[in-house]
Amino acid sequence: MKLKTKFITTSGLVLILSFSITFYWMSKFQDELVVSQARQQARMLAQQVILTRKWVADHHGVFLENQPGVTENPFLEIPVIFDQSQKKYIKYNPAKVTRELSEYANNVDLWQYKVTSLNPVNPKNQPDEFEKKSLLELEKGADEISAIIRHKKGRTLRLMLPVMTEEACLECHSRHGYKTGDVRGGLSLSISLKQADALISKNNRTLLTFSVGAIVLSILVIYFLIDFFIVRKIKIISNHMVRLPHAANTPLKMQLGGDEIGELSRKFQDLNRRLTESQVELEKTREQIYQSEKLAALGRFSAGIAHEINNPLGGMLNCVKGMKEAPEDQELRSRYIELIEKGLKRIELTLRQLLNLGRSEPLRLREVDVDGLIRECFALMTYNLKRITFEFDLNLNRVIVIDSEALKQVIVNIGLNAIQSIPESGRIVIKSGETDSGIAISIKDDGEGIEEDNIRKIFDPFYSTKGVNEGTGLGLSVTYALVQQMEGRIDVSSTKNKGSSFSIQLPRRKNLPLSENSNGLLSGDPKNDQDSIGRR
Repeated sequence: MKLKTKFITTSGLVLILSFSITFYWMSKFQDELVVSQARQQARMLAQQVILTRKWVADHHGVFLENQPGVTENPFLEIPVIFDQSQKKYIKYNPAKVTRELSEYANNVDLWQYKVTSLNPVNPKNQPDEFEKKSLLELEKGADEISAIIRHKKGRTLRLMLPVMTEEACLECHSRHGYKTGDVRGGLSLSISLKQADALISKNNRTLLTFSVGAIVLSILVIYFLIDFFIVRKIKIISNHMVRLPHAANTPLKMQLGGDEIGELSRKFQDLNRRLTESQVELEKTREQIYQSEKLAALGRFSAGIAHEINNPLGGMLNCVKGMKEAPEDQELRSRYIELIEKGLKRIELTLRQLLNLGRSEPLRLREVDVDGLIRECFALMTYNLKRITFEFDLNLNRVIVIDSEALKQVIVNIGLNAIQSIPESGRIVIKSGETDSGIAISIKDDGEGIEEDNIRKIFDPFYSTKGVNEGTGLGLSVTYALVQQMEGRIDVSSTKNKGSSFSIQLPRRKNLPLSENSNGLLSGDPKNDQDSIGRR
């Protein structure tokens, strides 16, 4: 996941969580506020109703002229009176007035209220479930009971307040056993919250729309700020890193600034400068190592050439001196000429081996006498044998299509490594043979061996366990690369102070390039190579 995506995702989640909590809190606050206002409104209405009832009770009821719609109260002792002209008046007590006012309020869908009790005189004043529970609580001393009732048409606030018996109430209720101060019943009020709920829903939708818009706007702002202040600068640094080392000295094309990204850019440019300096120093060191390797190789091969050429030259000089001392001795002359010829052939063979070993031709396949090539390579290394013996177990016995130059370098590198690992005296066993997939060559010595932790490092460039001036660690690295190039495999096993064994597996090739033929053998005369080994 990209850095920008992580920032946007995290910021979006934080914003959504924050706005969700805010939305929930504000919605809940609105609901509590509306319910609190409705409850306060119900209390005020209840007080108004109670005051109205008190006024009617204090005036011993209200007498209305007998007209349509004015009904008698059958629960009063004196429900009607007549004046001197026999005009009829109907008495409205507090309960009757309360009920009719409630019916007026119910007709305009504002609120409802009624006076009820557990033992009502008028059956129409029977309490419902909420009112029964509330009346029981009021008898226990509660000041008021309220609840929110939910139904299909919406929510309704129910409020129940106690109706206390006063002196004016005894006119009608003394016969029912009430005394002043008794809880005669309760005033039940119902206020619909339908309009308030609709307003809350509207406010919630507005708040939700605002929240979503604010979240989207905030995410877009964060996106562009991150892209401008962070991502773009990181991309510039990243693109600059991709072009390294060629762009090491190229300055970054951006305003660094004083923030953390600017500090990172300055540190990165400083790192580029130090890397460039290190690379220059590394190139110098590598060039010096190559030069040292060349000089060391030149010294080793010069010593070998001197050894191989001086011996036959010394013999030939003795032959020439003998012929000068006895010019008439034809038998001596014939014998010395034959020895001189052999010495010259030996010098010729040495030079030919040297030319084949040092040739840097492009890699190509040819038919090669691999067994003869192995003997030839080790013959060239005999000058540095100390007291080391070779044991050959070569079983290929035919020409193989292979890259001769690469194979020579591989064998020489491993052979020199084996010779250098033997301190004073020892032996090196060289084997060859065919496998199901190709050919196998193994070179085993009884030298100092390699520690187990170092085996996996020996093919690394510049890694060497030899002493100073004995190698640069490039030989086995080059060997590994050449074997890989020939699509082969090289394995090594070693035990400390018991020697090492290198095994080379090379694939069998059946096709010979058209430009090559059987005359391109590396070792044209295996017999001469064997004679050369024998003379050593």
